[in-house]
Amino acid sequence: MIVYLFDLVYVLTQKEIKVRYKNSVFGYFWSVMHPLAFALMFYLAFKVFMKVRLEDYPLFLITGLFPWQWFSNSVSSSLFVLMDNASLIKKLNFPRELIPLSSVINHSLHFLLSLPVILLFMYFYDKSPSLWFVLYLICLFLPQFMINYGVSLVVSSLHLFFRDLDRLVSILLTLLFYLTPVIYSEDMIPHNYRYILYLNPISGLLINWRRLFLDEPLDIHFMLLSYFYAFVIFLSGYALFKKLSWKFAEVL
Repeated sequence: MIVYLFDLVYVLTQKEIKVRYKNSVFGYFWSVMHPLAFALMFYLAFKVFMKVRLEDYPLFLITGLFPWQWFSNSVSSSLFVLMDNASLIKKLNFPRELIPLSSVINHSLHFLLSLPVILLFMYFYDKSPSLWFVLYLICLFLPQFMINYGVSLVVSSLHLFFRDLDRLVSILLTLLFYLTPVIYSEDMIPHNYRYILYLNPISGLLINWRRLFLDEPLDIHFMLLSYFYAFVIFLSGYALFKKLSWKFAEVL
């Protein structure tokens, strides 16, 4: 049974990657170019024009934008992943939650493949990974994967019943982006508003991803908070998905 499920996830993930790069000339490089282009835009806006005082700002941006893109792309793609696999859902009996899982795995692989770009920027800015780099990377990868998957389960299932959800998710992702310390430091947030960092499930992860890549010690409080959010979001998303899954074939 486990081998069957593993093979199914493998085939679905392979299909996701093929669809993503169908008729694409540069393929994987677009997933790297997107955050790099945004990093250039934010660098010009905040560092060149507004003179924001943050050292090594290009590296600062890169270390936040790549983990953010992983989250954002996972959530955005999951909106349509069940519709794109409607024929499978109608004809075959298998765990439906494997479909959004394959989409999240697809974007997780692209995030891992973008790490050499971040390491290259670290080299340019005279930063080097610590001896515990791989261990810390796994510690941060796991809660973000669970959050991405949990949110994807929610939006993929709800979108079948509320077709305007894609527009709402687009707005919410934009708001969440500016409420998350991706293009600014958490130290720049006034003390009166720092509670927002703890209410935002992504903030702690982004802060620790940046600390990892800038060779700074991870914040244990944000790490524990990230795992708390990861379990809550994953379990809630899974429960909602299972509750609605029996109606999927009917509404597709």
